[in-house]
Amino acid sequence: MRVWGVTGWKNSGKTHLTERLVAEITGRGFTVSTIKHAHHDTDIDQPGRDSYRHREAGAREVIVASPARWALMHELRGAGEPPLEDLIARLSPVDLVLVEGYKRAPHPKIEAHRVETGRPLLAPANASVCAVASNGQPDVPLPVFDLDDTAAIADFILAEVGL
Repeated sequence: MRVWGVTGWKNSGKTHLTERLVAEITGRGFTVSTIKHAHHDTDIDQPGRDSYRHREAGAREVIVASPARWALMHELRGAGEPPLEDLIARLSPVDLVLVEGYKRAPHPKIEAHRVETGRPLLAPANASVCAVASNGQPDVPLPVFDLDDTAAIADFILAEVGL
């Protein structure tokens, strides 16, 4: 599977860009899956739900299935966070996997950047950043896109991954 990342600092527009890219690229007929990295303890389950109770009782993995979707929750139970490659390997085959976050992972990525955050660009110190999507005019020796130009960013990513 082809893998491309969207990275950037908090509040830089990563999630909004990823969401728009998924819609744009699937709208062109390609299949897309996503992986989102969180730096904090995240929980998609709710206290009191049966699946939550199963996990709290000690289950290592819990699958919740319905006619509309299924989800697998895997408790690390003190084990280390798995590498991105291991998570990608768990996905069903698709044309493109968009990865949000994972700044230091080696896969190619575009950096989302909002001037008003006041944060410096990651790109100058991160060789895996291949382009920047910004609402400003950063001075970098990389392709720079308007943060809101989803079609142009999608064109670039699809060309880079050979789709």
